[in-house]
Amino acid sequence: MSDTMPAPAPQIPALPVTFRPTRTRIVLLTVGAVMFAVITAVALLLEKLSAGERSSFIFTALVFFGVLALLSRPKVVADDRGVTVVNLTRTRQLEWAEILRVNLRPGDPWVFLDLSDGTSLPVLGIQPGIAKAHAISDARALRALAETRGTRPDEV
Repeated sequence: MSDTMPAPAPQIPALPVTFRPTRTRIVLLTVGAVMFAVITAVALLLEKLSAGERSSFIFTALVFFGVLALLSRPKVVADDRGVTVVNLTRTRQLEWAEILRVNLRPGDPWVFLDLSDGTSLPVLGIQPGIAKAHAISDARALRALAETRGTRPDEV
């Protein structure tokens, strides 16, 4: 008998389901809001600034907040039709049959999907940065969905 137990079979979630790095999103949006508030307060409290200088402070704070909001955008939505991958600037709609494999290897910054066209698609919506166990669970759930709904490699 082995000392190591196999990983439990992943639960297949009910569709539709959304996977996103919630803790990372909370941190990014909180830091963005605090930075915006602090920079705006500084701009308004400094008496020697002209209106243009104050405006530039507030504009810079908005740009910082916008970048952090963009970084918090990634998610993966799985439904009956397939998977929608929302990364930083692009959204890609995939049918289940297009997904051959869901990969999250040790050291990977996020999940990668091996696609039927021979390419690999990064999925920033599942990333083990702050919440590694949650990301592994999400990756296993997405893998189970892809295996039950898509084309299995042994069927290709």
